[in-house]
Amino acid sequence: MRARKGPQQAIVATAHKIARIVYHLLKYGEEYREESAEEFEQKRQERELRHLSRRAQKLGYTLTPVAANQAQGVTEPVPG
Repeated sequence: MRARKGPQQAIVATAHKIARIVYHLLKYGEEYREESAEEFEQKRQERELRHLSRRAQKLGYTLTPVAANQAQGVTEPVPG
């Protein structure tokens, strides 16, 4: 965030995010639960997939899932 918006706006954005979290916790009486790196990465991938799907649909395309091996161009070794 700092690289994109500069140090002052990054500080304000971070403070705003913390304030929203605290407000939500107080309003609903919940305890703070920190997200693990795996949970964060999974949510990020889901967000990115939704974004790409919407963008592809807007451009008239459809996304087709491809196995990870095919996506990276990895081929299976030929026995022999």
